[in-house]
Parts: sequence; structure tokens; C-alpha cells
Amino acid sequence: MTLSGVVFFPQAMLPLHIFEPRYRQMLEDVLEGERIFCVAGQNESLVEDDGRFEPPYEIASVGIVRASHQNENGTSNLILQGLTRVRVRRIIQEEPYRLAEIEPLASEPGAEPDVLSANKRRLIKVLKSHARLGGRVPEEVLNFLETVDDADAVIDLAAFTLCSNDEEKQHLLETLDTAQRYTAYMNYLSAENARLALDKQLRGELDADDADRN
Repeated sequence: MTLSGVVFFPQAMLPLHIFEPRYRQMLEDVLEGERIFCVAGQNESLVEDDGRFEPPYEIASVGIVRASHQNENGTSNLILQGLTRVRVRRIIQEEPYRLAEIEPLASEPGAEPDVLSANKRRLIKVLKSHARLGGRVPEEVLNFLETVDDADAVIDLAAFTLCSNDEEKQHLLETLDTAQRYTAYMNYLSAENARLALDKQLRGELDADDADRN
């Protein structure tokens, strides 16, 4: 499945409403099998440049259907949980729905566990600053992330849930090194925090001391 404006990560829970006939057929076949399918973001630059039909990004995620409910009108609502990153090697067919050849991609730690744990703590701190400056960071999400021990899961869930920039999210999905993924996201957040702090200062809502604590 190729979707515009969606970047799906391992561990993430993605709600989907299935209404197109091709995807109804796909879901029926998936539920009769292993309940697994791939969700790739749509590469809008290829749509604009080449006019391709739903061109997927090369890196995507495979998920498993955790819950599915069929409505009276034949549509369905489901929850897909991400399992692993994959590379889309080629499109095999388009009818009755798209099938692709994929290969699994492993996430590499890129650092020792203690370093990754420190990265997790720093990320939570930067996210709290982002929330204080007006960024969209629900408290319940922060509280949940603090309880997750797996550093790889923390950065993926944070990116999926809290990053509002689809290009940055796709970049994070494509970064297989966990330590590098932390660095990339924290650099992005730090730049966003600096922008938000400057905006507040210009509007007289934040003093210089507060801005310096970001």
C-alpha cells in the first residue's frame, strides 16, 4: 500500500480506513493469510517530475494487522502495528492491487547501550523544551516514551508520533543507524526550538534566559 503523507515506522500503531475496492480485496487476502502488508510513503517529487502512478519511497515498513472491523458498507477500520523496515526493490503487479518485491532491513545500534540510553534521556529533554515553547508534544506521549526501555523503539515512536515534517520523518525512517537517527532528530528539534524561541522573543512572550535554556 502506497499512501501520500504517511511515513510508517516499526513499533508504531497506524489506524487505517479501507474503502477503495482494491484495498478491500487486499485486506481480505491479508486477513486470510499472515495478516501482514507493507505501507510505503508516496514520493511526491516523482509524481511532480515524472507523473508516475503512486511512486513509493524505496524505504518503507511492514506491519501486522492487530485489529480489523468491517463496517456494514463494506469498508473496514484497522490498526496496523509496524514490524520492520524494508526496501521496495520493484513493483511486481498493480492489479487487483499492488504487489512489490521487498527485502527486510535491520536497524543497527551504532553505539553502546549506555550511549543510546543517554541519547534517549537527551531526546526527552529536548522534547520537553519543544513542548514548553509551543510545539505539539502531548504529555501522555512523553510519559509513555519515558517508560520504554528499547532505545531503538523510543526514537522510532517519537519520530512517528511527534515529527510533523514528512520529509524529515522519511529521512529518519531511512536512517538505519539508531545513534545517527537520534542525532538527526535532535538536530532537527533543536533547530525548531531555536525558531520557536526566536518567535516568542519577537512577540515578547519569552525572555532571553528562557531562550538560553533550550
